[in-house]
Amino acid sequence: MNNLKRKNHLFIFLAFNLIQITFFSQVYAQAITVNGKVTTPTAAVQNSMVTFEDNNDTTRKYSTLTDSLGNYRIDMTTTAIKPQNNIPTKFDLAQNYPNPFSSSTAIPYALKKHSKVYVTIYDLLGREVRKIDAGVQPVGSHRILWDGCNNFGQRVATGIYLYRLEAGGESKVRKMIYSAGGNGLISLSQVNTARLAKPSRDAITYSQEGTFTVRIENTSNTSPLIVAKQIDNVFLQNDTTLNFTVSALPVAKIYTDSLKQYIRGFGAANILPWRPDMTDSEIQTAFGTGDGQLGFSILRLRLPSSTGWDFSIQAATAKKAYDMGVLVFASPWSPPAAFKSNNNTTGGYLLESHYQDFVDHLNSFIDYMEDNGVSLYAVSVQNEPDIEVSYESCDYTPEQMKNFMAGYAGGINTKVIAPESFQFRKNMSDPILNDSAACANLDIVGGHIYGGGLGSYPLAVEKGKELWMTEHLDTDTTWSAVLATGKEINDCMNVGMNAYVWWYLVRFYGPILEDGNVSKRGYVMSQYARFVRPGFYRIKCNSTPQRNIYVTSYKDDSGKVVIVALNTSSSAIQQTFTVTNGIMTAVTPYTTSQYKKCEQACNISVSNGTFTATLDASNITTFVSN
Repeated sequence: MNNLKRKNHLFIFLAFNLIQITFFSQVYAQAITVNGKVTTPTAAVQNSMVTFEDNNDTTRKYSTLTDSLGNYRIDMTTTAIKPQNNIPTKFDLAQNYPNPFSSSTAIPYALKKHSKVYVTIYDLLGREVRKIDAGVQPVGSHRILWDGCNNFGQRVATGIYLYRLEAGGESKVRKMIYSAGGNGLISLSQVNTARLAKPSRDAITYSQEGTFTVRIENTSNTSPLIVAKQIDNVFLQNDTTLNFTVSALPVAKIYTDSLKQYIRGFGAANILPWRPDMTDSEIQTAFGTGDGQLGFSILRLRLPSSTGWDFSIQAATAKKAYDMGVLVFASPWSPPAAFKSNNNTTGGYLLESHYQDFVDHLNSFIDYMEDNGVSLYAVSVQNEPDIEVSYESCDYTPEQMKNFMAGYAGGINTKVIAPESFQFRKNMSDPILNDSAACANLDIVGGHIYGGGLGSYPLAVEKGKELWMTEHLDTDTTWSAVLATGKEINDCMNVGMNAYVWWYLVRFYGPILEDGNVSKRGYVMSQYARFVRPGFYRIKCNSTPQRNIYVTSYKDDSGKVVIVALNTSSSAIQQTFTVTNGIMTAVTPYTTSQYKKCEQACNISVSNGTFTATLDASNITTFVSN
C-alpha cells in the first residue's frame, strides 16, 4: 500500500511538472495589425522599408513601405511563447538594477491584482522628474526600464533619486543612484516586460517572449534618406500603433544647373634664380595628369628687374610647361632700380616719371617670352605692394596703384593682374575697381592670403573681374597641415576664386620635394588639379553637409561632374551625395590620406543621381563621374 501511494505521488509530481513545462513552452499564434508613422525630427519619411522580424521564428518577416506621409501598416501573425506566470501573493517594489547606473536601469515590481500602474521618479527635494504610465497590467512580475531622462527627454544630473510604484490603491518607494560611474546600460533581453512612455522617443513594449526586431531602411526612392535604424525586442500582444523617429542622412546636394565661377586652374611658382630650375622629370610630374602626377595647369614666374641673363633663364621651363597646355603668368618683385625713389630693388616706390618706362619693361619681358615660344597669359603690376620687406620689393599706396592702372596699364600687351596684395586687401583693389579708367585696364584681381583676405569679393564679380589667389605657403609638413591646404583650396573655391597658385613648386614643404618625389601636400593639391581642369565651372552645392565634411563640386560643358570632399575628423563618416539633373550611372573615387596617394578605388554606383560613400578619417576624396 505504501509503495502504491509512493508511485501515485511520483506520478502526480511528474505530471504536474510536465504540465508546467508544457505550459511554459506553449507556442500560440495571434493575428496583429501594427501601424504608425516614420519621421525625422523635421519631415515624414516616404518610401522607407519597415520590417518586423519574429524573434521566435526568424523566417517570419513582414515588410512594407511608408507612404508619402510616412505612414505604414503591417498585418502579421505572431508565434509568441506564452510563459508560465507565477502569481505573486503581495504587492511589492524591488530594488532597481544595476544600482548605481549610468545609462539605464530596470525597476522590478510585483502585482497581486489586475491594476493600472504608474512609476514616478523624484529628486531628493520631492520634485517630479519623470512619470511613467505603464498602463493596465495583469497579475504577475513586471519590470520597467528607465533611461535616466526627465519628462522632456533630457538626461538628469547625477545623484540620488526616489522611485515610487502606484497600483491597485497601494504604493511603495525606494532609492536609486544615478552616477557616471555606474554599471552602464541594461540589456533589453534582461527585461521581462516593460511598457515605457518616453517623451520624444519611440513608445515600445519590450519582452523576452513574443518579441520582434524592427528595421527601418532606405530604398532607392526613400526621401529624405535616413540613417538605417534597428529596434530590438519589440513586444506585441495586440493591435497597436508604433511611431518611429529616425535621423535624416545628411546629404550633399549638388545642382548641375547652377553655375558659379569659371575655373582657370591650379598651380605653383618656379622662381628663378632664387631656386634651382626644374628638371624635365619634375616638369612632367608637375603638369602631367596621370597617376602620380599633379595635373597643375598654371605656372607662375618671376618677372625680373633686369634684362639679359635674368630674362633668359625664365624661358626653358616655361616653354616646356606651355607646350603641355599650361597657363603661364609672371609677377615682378621690383621695377628696375633706376625707376624707383631709392634707386634700389629693395623697398622704395616707382616714380611717376617712370610709369611708362615700367610699362615698356613689362612689355619687353612679354615680347622676350613670346620670341621664345611662350605667350604669357598675364602679368602682374607688382608682387605684394602693400608690405615692407627686406628683399626685392616695391611699395605702392592705393592711390599710386590706381593712378598707374588708370593712366598706363592699358599699354601692357597682355592681361593685367593687380594689386596682388599680401592679404587680398580691398583697400588696395577697391579704388581700382571704382575708377572707370583703372577698372577698364584690369583683367584679374589677384592677391595672397597670408594671415587674412580669404573671402568673397562681390564688387570684383560685379565688375566682371576674375579672382586669383596667386600665392600662399605653409612650411608645416605634418599631415594635419597638409590636409589643411586642401581645406584652403576648398575655401578659395567656395568664395569664388578662379585660380589657386601655391608658392614654390619644388621645395621641402611644396607639392614636389627636392628629391623629385611628390609630397603629400602635392597629392592633396592633385585631388583638385588632376580632375578639375581649365574649362570646368564650380557648381552650387551645400558645402558643409555635416560637421567636418567640406565639399565643392564642378562640371564641364560635356556634363562631366567632379566632386571633391574633405573629412577633417578623426573618424570615418558616411556621406550621401545627390546630383540634380546629372546624367551618370557611376563615379570613380580617388583618395589621399596619411596612408594613400591619390589612389583610385572601385566605382560607386549612382541611382537616381544619388550615391553614398564612406569618407575615411582625415582624408580628401575626389569623385569623378562617368
